[in-house]
Amino acid sequence: MLFLTIWPLFALICAGYLLARKGFPAEGFWPAAERMNYFVMFPALLFSSLARAPIRDPEVLRLGAAAMLTLLIAAALLALARWLRPAPAARFGPALQGVLRFNTYLGVAAITSLAGPEGLSRAAVYLAIAVPLVNLLSILALSEGGATGRWRRLVRTIFTNPLILACLAGIAVALAGTGLPFGSGAFFSLLAQGSLPLGLLCVGAALQPQALRQDMTALAGIGALRLLAMPVLATVIALLMGLEPVSALILVIFSAIPTAPTAYVLTRQLGGDGPFMAGIITSQTLAAVLTLPLVVWLFGLMGGN
Repeated sequence: MLFLTIWPLFALICAGYLLARKGFPAEGFWPAAERMNYFVMFPALLFSSLARAPIRDPEVLRLGAAAMLTLLIAAALLALARWLRPAPAARFGPALQGVLRFNTYLGVAAITSLAGPEGLSRAAVYLAIAVPLVNLLSILALSEGGATGRWRRLVRTIFTNPLILACLAGIAVALAGTGLPFGSGAFFSLLAQGSLPLGLLCVGAALQPQALRQDMTALAGIGALRLLAMPVLATVIALLMGLEPVSALILVIFSAIPTAPTAYVLTRQLGGDGPFMAGIITSQTLAAVLTLPLVVWLFGLMGGN
C-alpha cells in the first residue's frame, strides 16, 4: 500500500524531467508553468484548505509549535556547526536550505495521498508556520553582514511570497468563521486541482543532474541530515509533544522530503553558491525515492498510523 501510494508522486517527477529534456511541449513552457503554479494554483490550494481548517483546535496549535521547534533546533545545531567549522555565507546558506527547506508540492501530495482531506488541512497549517520561518532563516544564512539590507530583503521576500500571503488570507477567513461564500469554495477547489501534479512535473523539469559532479561528500552529508536525521528529530519532538498520528505524520513527512527547488532561485538572488544548491536539490530528490518510503514505513512500524 505504501509503495502504491508514493510511487506515482516520483513517477510524475520523472515524467517532468523526461518531458523537459525532450523539449516538450516547448522550451518556454516549464518556467511559465512553474510561475503559474507558484503564484496562482498552489496559493489557491493553500487558501481554500486553511479557510476550512480548524485552526482553533489545540492539536493544530501543537502541530504548529512542533513545526517551529523542529526547525529552530535544526537551525541552532547548524549554526553551532558553522561556529566550530567556519564557512562563508555563500556556502552555508545552501547547506542550511538543504537541511531546513522542503519541497512543498511533494509534501502536500504525499500527505493528501496518505491522510486525505484532514491531512491536507493540517498540512496547510504546518505550511503557514514553516514557510515564513524557513524563508527568514534562509535569508539570514545567505547574508554576510549588511544588517539593513538583509532585513529589507527579508521583509520584501516574506510579503511578496504568494504562499505566505495565501496562508495569511486563509487563516483570516478561518478565524472570521465566514467560510467561502457564493460558490467561491468550488472556484478555488477547481483552480487548485491541477496544482500538485503540475508542481511535481515542474520539480522534475528543474532537476540538474550535471550539478551532481561537484563535492559529492558535502552533498551526501547534507542529504543524510535532511532525509534521515531531520525525520528522526521530528519523530522525537512529535512523541515529546504527544501529537496525534495524523499531525505526527505531517511533521515527519515535511521533515523527510527533499529541499525546495525554489531554494536555487533564492541562492542565486543573494549571491550564494548556485551550482552547489542545484546539486543539493537534485541529489536529495533522487535519494528521496528510497528514503521517503523507508521513513514512512518505519513511522508506521512505530505505531504512527
